[in-house]
Amino acid sequence: MERKTFQVKKEDAQRNWFVIDVSGKVLGRAASQIAHMLRGKHKAQFTTHVDNGDFIVVINADKVLLTGNKLTDKFYRRHSNHPGGFREVSAGRLLETKPEELIRFAVKGMLPRGPLGRQIFKKLKVYAKPEHPHKAQQPKTFALE
Repeated sequence: MERKTFQVKKEDAQRNWFVIDVSGKVLGRAASQIAHMLRGKHKAQFTTHVDNGDFIVVINADKVLLTGNKLTDKFYRRHSNHPGGFREVSAGRLLETKPEELIRFAVKGMLPRGPLGRQIFKKLKVYAKPEHPHKAQQPKTFALE
């Protein structure tokens, strides 16, 4: 009897909505679990080349924790490729001004590069406060370890 490996097709992917509260959670540990769920690795039908992960709504991004001296010593850098276009912002400053971006940077670094990674990243919704506009999707709450 010949057995074939089951692979999920893009049309057959079952996607759920989850709300994750990151208040009091360490940034890197939370981001790795969020990336795991976005990718769909927690499902039995995980297929590497298909986006069958879930939608994740992250709330309370302004209450995420950074360990050690990361608030002052960790920097996010970018360059516009123009003279004098180098910009850097510390993690502490980013947490004060745009805490959503801090979560997005951490999760995006844990996703695959390329078209599939960009498609997966679009399913992440991050909000600094506990309110979010995705109540109509009836998301289930998910507690991080």
